[in-house]
Formats: sequence, C-alpha cells, structure tokens
Amino acid sequence: MPAQVLIVDPDTASLELIAQNLACAGYTVRRSRDADRALLEIENQLPDLLLLEWNLPGPSGLGLIRRLRGAPTTRDLPIIMVTARDAECDKVLALESGADDYITKPFSPREMLARVQCLLRRRATLAAPDAVQMAGLRLDPATLRVTAGARQILLGRVEFKLLNFLMHHPERVHTRAQLLDQVWGCQAYLDERTVDAHVGRLRNALQASGHQRHIETVRGSGYRFVAWQQQGSALGWTAPA
Repeated sequence: MPAQVLIVDPDTASLELIAQNLACAGYTVRRSRDADRALLEIENQLPDLLLLEWNLPGPSGLGLIRRLRGAPTTRDLPIIMVTARDAECDKVLALESGADDYITKPFSPREMLARVQCLLRRRATLAAPDAVQMAGLRLDPATLRVTAGARQILLGRVEFKLLNFLMHHPERVHTRAQLLDQVWGCQAYLDERTVDAHVGRLRNALQASGHQRHIETVRGSGYRFVAWQQQGSALGWTAPA
C-alpha cells in the first residue's frame, strides 16, 4: 500500500508542484491550505508523512508542529517543513520544535523525494513493533512506554527515539553525527551539542531507576547503551520480544 502524504501549503503553485512529484513517485497525496484544515484531515485519517509550509494563514506551521508533537497519536508523525524561510535560526527552531527535516524553497524535486523516502525508511526502523528488554529496562515502541520493573519512566519524544535506537543497537558506539542522522535525520542543521543535551535529559529521566549508568559516554567517539555490569556479569540482556 503506497504511503500517504499530507501537504499543507497555501500557495497553489507550490502545493501542486509537490503533489505532482509525489504522485509520480507512487505516493497517495492529500492537500490542505491551512493548519485548521490540516488538523481535520489528520483527525479524519492519520497520514504517513506531513509536508508543511511555515507561513500559513491563521496558526503557523511551527504552531501546528508543536500541537501535533503534544498529542499522543501524532507525536511521532514524520514532518518535513518545506518553506522559503532560509535563515539558520529558523531551521534550528523548526527542528528543535519537532520537525524531522527542513527543505528550503526553491528546492530540487529529486532531493525532496530522496528526503521523503529516507524519512519514511527511518520511521519504519525506529517505529518497529518489536519491544526490547535488557538491563531490567523494557522499551515498547508499539505503546511508547518505557518501564523498569513496575515503574514507568516518562520520556520526551526525542529521548524515547534516542533510547529506542540505542537499545536496539546495544554495545555499539555511535558518534554524535550518526545519532543526529538516525534519530533526528537532520545532521546538516543541528549542532552536535544537541545530542549531548538530549542524552543529558535521557539520563536524568532514567536516574530514578538507576539506569542512567547504561548510557555510556565514549570519550572522543560518542555514546552507547551498555547492557552489562562493569564487573562483566549480565544484567538481563534479552532479545527483542
């Protein structure tokens, strides 16, 4: 079944250019011209991906992103902002507010399609239904829950995606650039220190259960999830359920 893409853009020429290229690539395309109508479209049927202009009549595209990220059903909806706003501060603000990628107008249709395909592949990987359990910690992408025994650990959207990736690739060292690519998908626009900030938030959230020590910093390289005690005894490494 082809992926369904919702385009939100008040400019008819831009909207139709994007829609035509996506349709030719085999995607099912839906259209909207403002944030309020986009919300109705999303409530009626959740798309696989959202392409969004910043400058909308009424609520802005940035406001729509923040609203979608605050709702459980749309917190992980892949979003690419496609806009003429090309200032670096705008790109950073959009990405830090929850956009997964950022394309400036005018753009190459081939590049746009490549980014759409890449984001959908990444979403399929990160949103895999397999739960993973190790070191007494269980993460379930299907329910978006992380638990340590009977204790539920509340994580933000990015921290959940970061832990999901690390736990599905335990013991491997990932550079900050690799984490930006795999978790954010936008390493070209975000400083690598962004990774450090979110790792810090993740560790703080895991501190109550004592699992913060499993997010290990490898000096000069990056981060990894350690599933073993320093003494070498296993802490419950279990294959994905």
